[in-house]
Amino acid sequence: MRRIAAVALFLFLGVNQLSAQTTQQNSGWFAFFNATKFNKKWGLALDVQVRTADDWGYVRNTLFRPGLTYYLNDKSNVTAGYMLATTNNKFSPIPNKQTLLEHRIWEQYIVNHKMSSVFAMHRFRLEQRFIETNGDDIFSQRLRYFFRLIQPLQKKQDAFTKGAFVALQNETFLNIQNKDLLNKSFFDQNRAYLAAGYRFSKKIDIEAGYLNQAIKGVNNTTVNNVVQLAVYTRF
Repeated sequence: MRRIAAVALFLFLGVNQLSAQTTQQNSGWFAFFNATKFNKKWGLALDVQVRTADDWGYVRNTLFRPGLTYYLNDKSNVTAGYMLATTNNKFSPIPNKQTLLEHRIWEQYIVNHKMSSVFAMHRFRLEQRFIETNGDDIFSQRLRYFFRLIQPLQKKQDAFTKGAFVALQNETFLNIQNKDLLNKSFFDQNRAYLAAGYRFSKKIDIEAGYLNQAIKGVNNTTVNNVVQLAVYTRF
């Protein structure tokens, strides 16, 4: 628990320093994550997300991301998949461009391990992005590194199957191809997240928390203060 608190303090002090120099927004995200195993080696990954615009004004983004997973062993797996994202460009002056689409192909590697009483996950994801814009469409590639730490709030146990927990995660996004067509920066964005949740069984978690999204633009940085509700299922 002390280790999670120290990492959280480091992340949020850095975010607060950044946010003092940037534009602030507030929004809400709902996320559903599922992992289904067909057998010991193969499975399906799926996440569905809905995100509001600033000040909860309307639904701005939806994401639908399925993938096929191959389990290397009990602690690691690889997945490849497709994602469809929609962006409600509500104030676009071009009528047929009020909903913009982004198609992605993505590949990832996940490894899990345990540090004392903390359950840790690391994810490395590569994305090929086909982005519709109000001008010319864009192709780019992006690399993402994500880690997540879960600390159960009950006594130390080898396997966490039920009970309350706190979660800390961070994800950094890097533009590795055609950054000049996006924000002209290698750094794209960072998402730091702290949540509390409850594991009902091996199959279901529910959590709620605060996510700080720092997005690098061409001329400035936007910090989005997000209230997130997430549901995780495993079958």
